[in-house]
Amino acid sequence: MPSRLEDSQRSGPVIEVLSVEHCPNFPAALALVQRVAAELGIDVQVRTTMIGDQAAAERTRFPGSPTVRVDGRDVDPDGELAGEYTLECRLYWHQHHLAGYPQEHAVREALLRAAGPT
Repeated sequence: MPSRLEDSQRSGPVIEVLSVEHCPNFPAALALVQRVAAELGIDVQVRTTMIGDQAAAERTRFPGSPTVRVDGRDVDPDGELAGEYTLECRLYWHQHHLAGYPQEHAVREALLRAAGPT
């Protein structure tokens, strides 16, 4: 029976979900990236990181909670341009409203770009 690859041996994209403790939008963001990766059939590493203080926010260039990155790039390009690093909640523009997690199409596009041609 073949053994399952350990996370460190996977060759697919790395998805990071960064958050502050008790972020109400963290579970939805994490579920979104896991669902989209599964739907696309892309083997990914999902890493979660809790940002505990302002120094960690600045060190990780954390524009708010939650932040989703694929291979180090924010799924929302505006997040990389923010320049302000905070422990506050982050809002994402959806078509007609704001939400506390990225748009599905942004996660999907980031994963497809990172996975490359198949």
